[in-house]
Amino acid sequence: MPIPITIADDSAMSRKIIRKALSADWDVEVHEATNGKEALAAVESGKAEVLFLDLQMPEMDGFEVLKHLKEQHEKTIVIVISADIQPQALAIVNSLGAFRFLRISM
Repeated sequence: MPIPITIADDSAMSRKIIRKALSADWDVEVHEATNGKEALAAVESGKAEVLFLDLQMPEMDGFEVLKHLKEQHEKTIVIVISADIQPQALAIVNSLGAFRFLRISM
């Protein structure tokens, strides 16, 4: 059974880069979200056991998504993706339960 993954980023280019980085050998089903509300909907509908999450998105940012997930969906594996993050933001992300942080460069 494929593992449901959601890539949540408001940048279509970033979503494409992350999708291409996933191994073709993995048994996954990839979904996309363009904002935090869509990311949460994906989690709640079972489309995101693993969530690749950008921090800067419209409607609901990644920090808000992480806070909600920590309270409601602790089993979701969240990998935060960002081109730049300050040390204070990294500390917040870690305290909110992110599994990993990946810095991407475009």
